[in-house]
Amino acid sequence: MSAELNQPVPRPGILDIAAYVPGKEHVDGVAKVYKLSSNETPLGPSPKAIEAFKAAASNLEIYPDGQAVALRQAIADVHGLNPANIICGNGSDELLGLLCHVYLGAGDEAIITEHGFLVYKIQIMGAGATPVTVKETDCTVNVDAIIDAVTPRTKMVFIANPGNPTGTYIPVSEIRRLQATLPKNVILVLDAAYAEYVRKNDYEAGLELVSGNGNVVMTRTFSKVYGLAALRVGWMYAPAAIIDALNRVRGPFNMNAPAIAAGAAAIRDQAFMQQAVAHNLHWLDRLTSVFTELGLKVTPSVTNFVLIHFPDQDGKRAADADEFLSRRGYILRAVRGYGFANALRMTVGSEEANLGVVAALKEFMGQA
Repeated sequence: MSAELNQPVPRPGILDIAAYVPGKEHVDGVAKVYKLSSNETPLGPSPKAIEAFKAAASNLEIYPDGQAVALRQAIADVHGLNPANIICGNGSDELLGLLCHVYLGAGDEAIITEHGFLVYKIQIMGAGATPVTVKETDCTVNVDAIIDAVTPRTKMVFIANPGNPTGTYIPVSEIRRLQATLPKNVILVLDAAYAEYVRKNDYEAGLELVSGNGNVVMTRTFSKVYGLAALRVGWMYAPAAIIDALNRVRGPFNMNAPAIAAGAAAIRDQAFMQQAVAHNLHWLDRLTSVFTELGLKVTPSVTNFVLIHFPDQDGKRAADADEFLSRRGYILRAVRGYGFANALRMTVGSEEANLGVVAALKEFMGQA
C-alpha cells in the first residue's frame, strides 16, 4: 500500500498553493517597533467604534445577528445603497473566498493581474480553478491585456483598484470599457479596499457599475481607513442573484457581534474617517517628494502606502534597506511575492514613524 493511502490527502491542487505570508510585526532585539508593513491607519478607529465594541461585551453569551442588519443598514445609509444588495463578512477576504467557492470549479479560469493581491490566486486555486495572470503596464492594470486573456473558460476577473502593493489606479472609463467587453456570465470583481483614500476625479469604486449590471461586484474593507483590522470586517455590494447565491453557503454567524457594532459606528462617523484621509494626503505627498529627492523611485500612489524602488547596487538594494530599517525599529513590507524583488512598501504612519523612516533612509542612502 502506498504511503499516500495511509493518511488523509488533500484534493489535487491544494498543496500547490503558496500560503499567504503577512508582513512581519517584530524585530528580535529591538524594543520599540514602528509597524509600517500592513497599511493600518495610524489614527486608529473612531472613538465611537471603540465605545460600540465595549458595549457589545455585555452580551457575549448571545449569538450575533446572522444577517448583520445594523452594519448593512449603516453601510447602505452612508453610501445610498439598498441593504438587500450588501453582504458582510469576516474581512473582504472571506467574501472573495465565497465568490470563488460558489462560481469557480475545475476547468474554469479566473484572470488576475501581475501585481494583484495574492489572496485572489489562493482562493482561485482553492476552488480548483486555474488563475491566469496578465501583465501590468508601469505597475498599473492593463485592460487590453485582460481582454486578450478572456477565453470560454473565463468565469471571473479580479481587479484591485487601487492596486496593492502598487498604489496605482485605473479610471472608471477603463473599468467600464472592460465590463462592456466581458461575457455576461463572467463576474468582474472590483476590490476597492483603498477607495476612501482616492482623491481623483476620474476614479469610482464601482457602486454605479454594480447597480447597472448583473455581473459586477465590489468589495470593501473596514481594515484600512476605518481602523478595524483586528475585528475583520468587510462587505460586498452585488446584484441580488449573486447575494442570494453567496448567502446559501455563507456561515450562519460569520461575523461576531462586537465587529458588527463597531463597524456600524465606524462608518457612521464620517468626520473621523475624513481626519484619517487628511493625515494620509499630507504625508503621502511629503514622503513621495522626500524619497524621490533621495534618488529613490516611488510609484505614484493614491492609497495609504508608497512602493519604494531601490538602486540595483551592492549595499543599496531593498533587502539591504529592509535590514537597515528593521535594526532601527522600522518595519516595511518586502514585496518579492508580488514581483518586486528590489522594492519595499511603506504604510503612511504617524508623524513620528514617518520622520523616523525619512531620517533612516537618508542615512542609508549616505545623505544624512
